[in-house]
Amino acid sequence: MTAATGKLIIFSAPSGAGKTTIVHHLLNTIPQLSFSVSATSRPPRGDEQHGADYYFFSADEFRKRIANNEFIEWEEVYPDQMYGTLRSEVERIWRKGQHVIFDVDVKGGINLKKQFGETALAIFVQPPSFEALEKRLRSRATETEEKIKMRLAKAGQEMSLSSEFDYILVNDVLEKALTEAETLANSFLNLKSEA
Repeated sequence: MTAATGKLIIFSAPSGAGKTTIVHHLLNTIPQLSFSVSATSRPPRGDEQHGADYYFFSADEFRKRIANNEFIEWEEVYPDQMYGTLRSEVERIWRKGQHVIFDVDVKGGINLKKQFGETALAIFVQPPSFEALEKRLRSRATETEEKIKMRLAKAGQEMSLSSEFDYILVNDVLEKALTEAETLANSFLNLKSEA
């Protein structure tokens, strides 16, 4: 891998904690950031697009890419449902002279932080409470009861790993969380904050 020319900001959280909303906000307010599109073996949801939201691969294709060492990190989150970060994706962003921002699951975030050390800022987005998280997941109305229960069980495990991150950002009041995320990102990237 080429020498790191940029920095990485990693956002991880249990499903429903609001990390994607925060990442989108930072992409809209800090032009030096570029989104690392993750790869997955799950099918697209709604109007998700290959190459924009995720790189969608079959489980077999995903495993071939693992064998070819094409991933910086990857995780089998549920049986045959894998997520990972392609090495080529980070290199593409650095070649553009930008810093990488990630929206990844908790284990992926920990793996990225371990690999990139001080070059990466790992932020764990935490819901104000487990009850608030459950309410958010149910209000989405996009998944079955079985899937929601699976996500909640996983969320409990993920929240116990928050201490592995550089910073825990509690997303209770969205506007406050967005401002805090902006301050953290600007400080880490040595940029002047507009806030």
